[in-house]
Amino acid sequence: MTIHAIDVILHKRDGLALTDAEIQSFIRALVDRTPEKQFVTDAQIASLLMAIFQHGLDTRELATLTTAMRFSGETFDATPLHTFTIDKHSTGGVGDKTSLLIAPILAAAGLSKPKPGGVPGICVPMISGRSLGHTGGTLDKLETIPGFNTQLNLQQLTSVLKECGAALIGQTPRVVPADRILYALRDHTGTVESPFLICASIMSKKLAESLNALVLDVKVGSGAFMPTYEKSKFLSELMVRTGEASGTRTAALLTSMDEPLGRFSGNWIEVWECVDIMQGKRHPMSADLIELSNILSGWMLHLAGRADTPESGANLSDEILASGEAYQAWLKIIAAQSGDITIFEDPAAFHKPTATRTLTASQDGYLSSMDCKQVGWAVQRLGAGRAKPGDAVSAHAGIEMHAKRGDKLEKDQPLVTIFAEDATLLDEPEHMLQKTLQISTTPPKLQPLIREIVTVNDLT
Repeated sequence: MTIHAIDVILHKRDGLALTDAEIQSFIRALVDRTPEKQFVTDAQIASLLMAIFQHGLDTRELATLTTAMRFSGETFDATPLHTFTIDKHSTGGVGDKTSLLIAPILAAAGLSKPKPGGVPGICVPMISGRSLGHTGGTLDKLETIPGFNTQLNLQQLTSVLKECGAALIGQTPRVVPADRILYALRDHTGTVESPFLICASIMSKKLAESLNALVLDVKVGSGAFMPTYEKSKFLSELMVRTGEASGTRTAALLTSMDEPLGRFSGNWIEVWECVDIMQGKRHPMSADLIELSNILSGWMLHLAGRADTPESGANLSDEILASGEAYQAWLKIIAAQSGDITIFEDPAAFHKPTATRTLTASQDGYLSSMDCKQVGWAVQRLGAGRAKPGDAVSAHAGIEMHAKRGDKLEKDQPLVTIFAEDATLLDEPEHMLQKTLQISTTPPKLQPLIREIVTVNDLT
């Protein structure tokens, strides 16, 4: 029986549950269309997205949509590697660079920390994204490394994983093509924030990696993508339920994003911060980044059978980080993906902004609050992010925070340094930061770094 796009739209518009056949047919139609044959138009896709935004999806519909998107193109088959395949995904934040630490930590664990009893090795096929809006993108950070190739095909990905245990790449044009089409239209139709569409987008791409397990870092707070804690938790539950239903062990950690994570926010400067940590240089402003990276890695090591508990996994992660093994794994991954590893001999020397400015504390007191999303927009307007897909980004633009929320400050103490490759870009971000960074006479109440953990056992 022929299924027409307009009928699918009308059914969801009227609040009805779509059949599996309707969802599968619609996804096939949008992927198979050509300039000559418009099986479904952009207007029809946008209409269905809005109907889903308004009415949501039930558990079956969401599982069917995610699966249809997952298999809309090529998928990665990790079976020939004979390893435990695991990844981590973050919903995005400011200064969120944990992937740059987690991939080499897990790679080092898989290669140098064998566990008896037939536990398989570990591989991490980490497919990441680019910056958009106020959030940074892992690919933009990695591509500041001269020569580094994030655009590996699946055969090249397999080769790097065999050699290194982890790879850091972007989504290929043939992997989950349905998501690229839907995401581009979501961005223009006011439907980006739908938790059902977010879940399908994230999970279709991650499940296309043939994962045995997945750890999700779902941000909450003023810099989070989701506007409220309740919505972040709801998204976490959707993704855990979807992952588990597909046979992938899934855990979600709700983590605080009320200030930038770590010391730097930008592109190269975030790579620099992570390289310093892997080289044993632990700046006090990087303490939260190190802690979160170890906690997320700990969960991954636990799910992969290398640690009895997430807590012992976090301890193992920190041991690997402190030993230098993660740094050696990092160099191996970068070299395997054609990056110039000599740049890490003095990463600070590569940071060459043409304009800098330091903002200082206006009074004695405590750094009490900030709108972290506004801080992210300041980073973007310095040139480190993009307003729309395809915009160029600056390697050297960004910010260095000199204080964390709750820190005691003295008048005129450095608060934040901003960097740009064009001096004319400094004024607006400076004004934005001056407006949002608040100093009070009393210390603020701080939220824990890990707000909540959601696993299959927590779902009703």
